[in-house]
Amino acid sequence: PGPGLPFLPGCAIKDPTKTSFHRSQTLDFKNGYAFSRVPREGIGGDTLFANQLSQDELDDLCTKGCTLTYGQVKRSAPSNFTPAFVAYDKKVLKFDAYFQEEVAISAEEHYRIRQVGIYYYLEDDSMCVIEPKVKNSGLVQGKLMRRHRVPKNEQGDYYHWKDLNLGIDLTMYGRTYRLVNCDSFTKVFLESQGIEVNPPEEMVSDPYTEQRRTPVQKPSVPAGPDPFRQFLTYDTKVLRFYAIWDDTNCAFGDHHPCVIHYFLADDTVEVREVHRRNDGRDPFPVLMRRQRLPKIFVDKNKNFPSCVLEITDHEVQEWYSPKDFAVGKSITLLGRTFLIYDCDKFTQDFYREKYGITDFQPVDVNKKPTEKAPQVIPPYNGFGIPEDSLQNCLSLFPKPPRKDIIKMLENNLKILRYQVALESPVPEDKNRRFILSYFLSDDTIGIYEPPVRNSGIPGGKYLKRTKVTKPGSTPENPIYYEPSDFTIGSTIEVFGHRFVITDADEYVLNYLERNAESFPATTLQSVRDHFRPRQVVVETASSGFPKKDLDDLVVEVQKELKLHHEPFNTRKFHEAFHHFDTEGSGFLDKTRFLNVCDRFHVPTSTILLKKLIDYCSCGEDKVNYRDF
Repeated sequence: PGPGLPFLPGCAIKDPTKTSFHRSQTLDFKNGYAFSRVPREGIGGDTLFANQLSQDELDDLCTKGCTLTYGQVKRSAPSNFTPAFVAYDKKVLKFDAYFQEEVAISAEEHYRIRQVGIYYYLEDDSMCVIEPKVKNSGLVQGKLMRRHRVPKNEQGDYYHWKDLNLGIDLTMYGRTYRLVNCDSFTKVFLESQGIEVNPPEEMVSDPYTEQRRTPVQKPSVPAGPDPFRQFLTYDTKVLRFYAIWDDTNCAFGDHHPCVIHYFLADDTVEVREVHRRNDGRDPFPVLMRRQRLPKIFVDKNKNFPSCVLEITDHEVQEWYSPKDFAVGKSITLLGRTFLIYDCDKFTQDFYREKYGITDFQPVDVNKKPTEKAPQVIPPYNGFGIPEDSLQNCLSLFPKPPRKDIIKMLENNLKILRYQVALESPVPEDKNRRFILSYFLSDDTIGIYEPPVRNSGIPGGKYLKRTKVTKPGSTPENPIYYEPSDFTIGSTIEVFGHRFVITDADEYVLNYLERNAESFPATTLQSVRDHFRPRQVVVETASSGFPKKDLDDLVVEVQKELKLHHEPFNTRKFHEAFHHFDTEGSGFLDKTRFLNVCDRFHVPTSTILLKKLIDYCSCGEDKVNYRDF
């Protein structure tokens, strides 16, 4: 449209010279590379100026000063702003007030004055009304109005602290409160805000409450005889006796502790049973309800159904009185015999003043403690370890024996391994070899038999991990095997089977030498004597060969075996050496050693293998097949 014309049909001016209304192309290629360029023509072919600034950039230039000449303009720091909920946090205005409530259903009062406290919270301009609770008032007291912003009028305004002052009437939800006083903080706050606080008023009390607080004059008791004199004199005065009801003559009977109350106001008696925790009886404290108890009956006809009728004064010749009760005396009440063994201090003072009794020594009714029968431990049945089986005799729900946690942590994964031979008259058992493992963490022993091919014995776990007692020890005082009992050549008896220790692991020697002060000298010397020939052989064999030459020799032998022969079963090769080594010493005769090698097609005639055999030889007749 033209200048000053609205954009409406008929007001737009169309330029007939414009024939192209497409947007200019901004993407182009130059030297094979794609790039974007600034369009020079707008929609309709209008010329675009490349250096034309937008309106935002023009506004930004207008607001900027000459910073290069005069420098940046210094602006003052913004003032510190503290929100209201932080400035007035936990600050409350408290006013004492009251309101009048009508009472339409009482003849004694027509209105009631209820005193309340009005709280105004400055942080969010909310208010609440709380009435202090009065005991036995019969009213629903406490928080009468929950905390919220209270509307002031129908226009949607809310009460503000500027609307609060002393000596004014405040109407909230149809109930008018009279503000009579406030606390010191409220007064200081209002005065600091320029509000003149009115003088406080006196709190109005409830007339009906004041009337109830007025003491009532008691009527004077006439000087002459009065049937209620006993009640007025001995009201709330009770004689208390501690007694025992012996019910052991009946089935499942017992001694029941009871308390006998004698009410002096009307000569009635009450018996209460004293229950103890977990006594197995029903929790009914009253054994005999409060009533007058007859002592002597008048002679009456035997056919009189007294069991279903109430007892009257005409049928009783004498009732129980305080003179019938005394400490150490047995008394029968409705067929139950009670032994009085003690009484309280008030009862003692009453009998001392009225009857002149001074002996109130209590009777000892405590049961003598029965002798505890000694616990007999049954003999060990052979299942599990004795400590574990003993727990079934000590408690109904047995617990596992306590373990030495510190010992388990210090000796974790520390195992002493020995090679043992079975001592048996059976010929097939002479060549059987076992691995005995002693676990230092819990002093348990496990035995494993390495499987031997074609031996007829499957091998595997022979004894699971458990504690083993020494021969001659009793189940009541078991003595278990210790590392000091394992010496080379010694015999170990495990559940009727005898084993002879023939060899030990090198870790056993190292462990015994590190802890030599904890083991006998004979045990350590036995292991040292067993390992000394091996050390001499190793030192002798290695003295003629430098370590580097030995490593080169082993590498050459391995290359030659790979070139000339197919790989053979190394496990069977080792089992064959162990089979011929009946003593388990690790050495074989040179002739038998060469025969085993020939069986597995090992070329012992080559120069390199001869050098390796000479290195592993001990003298002229023995060969250490383990080193080989």
